[in-house]
Amino acid sequence: MTEGHTDKPYIRLSDKVLEALKLSLAQKDVAVSEMLVHVLELVMTRNAGGRDFIERRDFSEEAEKAIDQFDAIKRESKGQ
Repeated sequence: MTEGHTDKPYIRLSDKVLEALKLSLAQKDVAVSEMLVHVLELVMTRNAGGRDFIERRDFSEEAEKAIDQFDAIKRESKGQ
């Protein structure tokens, strides 16, 4: 076995953030959900290697759905 090798599948930080976002949405926690949406955007577009390289992955359908759900609960919390 080589150093740093694990038998676990590769999981991105964005996967974990999305999991947390979905949980906060289920709990209708607008404040935490808002922070997690911001974090999700950061991890999906952060600098990832080298001076001029910026990782810009597209949001998955699942992430888009969670962000739309956040927008809905945010409007709901404001009475709109």
